Amino acid sequence: MYMSWPHQYLSRRRALAAATGLATGAILPLAAAQEPARAAAAAYTNPVIWQDFADIDIIRVGDTFYASASTMHYSPGAPVLRSYDLVNWEIAGHSLPVLDFGAKYDLNGARGYVRGVWASSLAYRPSNRTFYWLGQIDFTRTYIYTATAVEGPWSRLTTISTPYYDAGLLVDSDDTLYVAYGNTTISVAQLSPDGRNQVRTQQVFTTPSSVGTLEGARFYKINGQYYIFLTRPANGQYILKSSSGPFGPYTMRQVLLDLRGPIPGGGVPHQGGLVRTQSGAWYYMAFVDAYPGGRMPALAPITWTSDGWPVVQLVNGAWGTSYPSPAVPTPPRQVTPMTGVDAFDGTTLKPRWEWNHNPDNTKWSIDNGLTLRTATVTNDLYWARNTLTHRIQGPTSTAMVQLDHSAMRDGDRAGLALLRDSSAWIGVKRDGGATRVVMVNGLTMDGNWNTTGTGTEVASVPVSGGRIWLSASADIRPGAARPGTFSYSTDGTTFTRLGPAFSLGNDWRFFMGYRFALFNHATQALGGAVRVTRFELSTP
Repeated sequence: MYMSWPHQYLSRRRALAAATGLATGAILPLAAAQEPARAAAAAYTNPVIWQDFADIDIIRVGDTFYASASTMHYSPGAPVLRSYDLVNWEIAGHSLPVLDFGAKYDLNGARGYVRGVWASSLAYRPSNRTFYWLGQIDFTRTYIYTATAVEGPWSRLTTISTPYYDAGLLVDSDDTLYVAYGNTTISVAQLSPDGRNQVRTQQVFTTPSSVGTLEGARFYKINGQYYIFLTRPANGQYILKSSSGPFGPYTMRQVLLDLRGPIPGGGVPHQGGLVRTQSGAWYYMAFVDAYPGGRMPALAPITWTSDGWPVVQLVNGAWGTSYPSPAVPTPPRQVTPMTGVDAFDGTTLKPRWEWNHNPDNTKWSIDNGLTLRTATVTNDLYWARNTLTHRIQGPTSTAMVQLDHSAMRDGDRAGLALLRDSSAWIGVKRDGGATRVVMVNGLTMDGNWNTTGTGTEVASVPVSGGRIWLSASADIRPGAARPGTFSYSTDGTTFTRLGPAFSLGNDWRFFMGYRFALFNHATQALGGAVRVTRFELSTP
């Protein structure tokens, strides 16, 4: 049976009315040989990524920046983003190829909604030229995965019995591995030289009651000083500093509190990481709570006081909506856009896609098109395996799919959803040999992520032939209830609106924002299939 979050954890979150975090910290690699700084674009605009990438850890390896983020119950987990300028990002891969942490992540008798990959850490170890991902799962243990390239393959190095909550991994200048972790009570652990075991752990700081909760650790060594960067969810950022080594003692300073953010209607930037460019400039990448879309990365320059404390550079007393672009070497290439067309060419999924829980890999394939064979018999989309999701691009965007439904069977349901704890979809129903395109809303979960509504059909139209185009548009600007709308086309050119507007829920407690989702499940018997030959994500 699915277990709800520990009461203490939930009450703490509710009291602060904010989002959790992913923690990660890593030593910053030494600057590579200097190249002439490019004549950067005059300025960049926040958020630098208007998609849901929360609890960011950020590092630089040579001339390349990498960031990791939370994915909860989505699989593969812990995406690794790549950038050459801190502003333009692409998804390079995932640190967790599969969520192999129990049957609930397979939708097998239980569900892992709002579990899985929370605040975790991404680091690079120069001595063996290896990337490390570290994170705790289900409050039970910590997992470490490694790869020599962020694209993978990633493999599990070890498990550690101590659950390093919201952990930040530091590769010290002498190659020792340390982990900062905890909530309110902050601890530091030392790992064995091979990273497989805990050698020592010690409490290093207790958060003053006047501050409340601190978590989301990032661990750094900068100019001989040790720093633990911590979040007060969801409106503050603090930092601890030690001149006496990784185990302290530490002193604390506030970095920001109740700072106006760069997204109208959104929250305070918090819970992210610090990174240094090749030329020595420092930046802080945080996220902004911006539901219904999720948590969006924002970037601001950092300066340092003479006694070694970071200061966020503000614009008119706020985190700026625009700053001068970082001066970095000329990128070797343009990054892959996070919007545009995916024709499912080749034989593998592109890293922009994540499944809702682990897929049944015997029930899908890619061969110049995506085939989804029914994997679950259910009338509940939240129980259906092999639902494939894509982040929504803000502030508004539209997803369009071309769907071949000729191989569907009676009782099958396939289409395009706006997926969260309150969902709606447009798609095809095959019943009694007849085919209809329908709009369904009223798919809901309660606060323990149990299904409370399996959906109500609110509009339908008979269709013929074996091919249809489905479209979903979403407004994910925060601050008010926002609409999602659905349309269909029988020729790929002329689209017809179907059903009423769907109101996107903006409660934070599901943590992940709305996603576009492709699905195909049975309500009677397995055996049917659909084929998706094109997906396009576009902005106005």
